[in-house]
Amino acid sequence: MSRVAIIPARGGSKRIPRKNVKDFCGKPMIAWSIEAAKASGCFNQIIVSTDDDDIAEVAREWGATVPFTRPAKLSDDFTGTLPVIRHAVEWLNHNESRVQYACCLYATAPFVSPEDLREGLRFIEASGGSYAFSVTSYAFPIQRAIRITEKGRVAMFNPEHFQTRSQDLEEAWHDAGQFYWGTSKAWCEERAIFGEDSVPVKLPRHRVQDIDTPEDWVRAEWLFRAMQAEGGLQ
Repeated sequence: MSRVAIIPARGGSKRIPRKNVKDFCGKPMIAWSIEAAKASGCFNQIIVSTDDDDIAEVAREWGATVPFTRPAKLSDDFTGTLPVIRHAVEWLNHNESRVQYACCLYATAPFVSPEDLREGLRFIEASGGSYAFSVTSYAFPIQRAIRITEKGRVAMFNPEHFQTRSQDLEEAWHDAGQFYWGTSKAWCEERAIFGEDSVPVKLPRHRVQDIDTPEDWVRAEWLFRAMQAEGGLQ
């Protein structure tokens, strides 16, 4: 039984063209995830699931394997993470060693640390749950969120909390978008990740950054370089 990192990286990024192999602070973006996975010591194999020959070549250069080409039906703009990881796990189960735990590690997660990956493995092993994945807290109480109405005015989502002190509201968390440890069975059954059978791996907010737009990319590079200068990244 093996532990495998699966990095999904299709070639059709629209908002940031070639995002997965674009230079990020001196390396192809995907290289940061591959190196963190290698440094963690958690994995028997690090694979990249891609439909793109250039991504596959870069992945191999940085130490990952690309044992198959992802099918076109799993490489469009509408395919979610669960079927992509399911395909990779089932391929490995049928063609190589049986998978015990698979960690979906996003290619655009340069802030992921080897220790976070190790902690995720410890959590899923100790809990007996289906998943362990990275989360971080919201910077502001979500119970006091407002929306802009069709008339250009504002309204609270939860007006009953207008008078509630922020410190009296329950802290809320969201997916940090870095990694998802899961059992082979959970992935193959496409079990929901956000549920009671999942364990959170808490990350500080300053090490979490979505990279979906060019503005996100610029901000992430500023933050990454600042943390490197302060010795805050491994």
